[in-house]
Amino acid sequence: MRTSELKQLGQDRARRSKALAAAFADAALEEGLLDVGYGFADSPFGALLVAVTRRGLVRLQYPGRDVDEELADLAARLSPRVLESARATGEVRRELDEYFAGDRRTFDVPVDLSLTTGFTRAVLAATARIPFGSTSTYGAIAEAAGSPRASRAAGNALGSNPVPIVVPCHRVVHTGGGLGGYTGGLERKVALLRLEGATPV
Repeated sequence: MRTSELKQLGQDRARRSKALAAAFADAALEEGLLDVGYGFADSPFGALLVAVTRRGLVRLQYPGRDVDEELADLAARLSPRVLESARATGEVRRELDEYFAGDRRTFDVPVDLSLTTGFTRAVLAATARIPFGSTSTYGAIAEAAGSPRASRAAGNALGSNPVPIVVPCHRVVHTGGGLGGYTGGLERKVALLRLEGATPV
């Protein structure tokens, strides 16, 4: 058998394997056996790992961290029933496509904050209310979360945001000027603010 034929055979097997995995994931979803479905969304920053539960989007991860480590973390913290599922992640991938194309200003996909607790959850809830094209400050977010003097803690909470972009922590900046930090890096923060028509500090 020639090298080209072997290569084609390998590609055919890979396609069949992928189709079989997708069929299993769809069956698991229909039977209620899929607790966490994951997939990958295109973005200007590379492929974003997205994971959803029955409640909504639970994780959005920028490129950089090992995918297997992230999936193992989700399995340990949420459920071992984690499968790749284009069907389960289809809505969030579609909305992200529209956002990056400039055709979407708000996300309709529900968010599952099961990976957060207490003050962090309150900070993220306040952050989710910042309108497209606007910014807020760490102090204002801390106050909205019920702890007006905890701006530093609010910054730390935003640094652990499990669903950046959809919960727009990139819209939070320093009171006295300056971008502050960002879980995805400052270059991405600036890029997102420019995409939304907000002027980076």
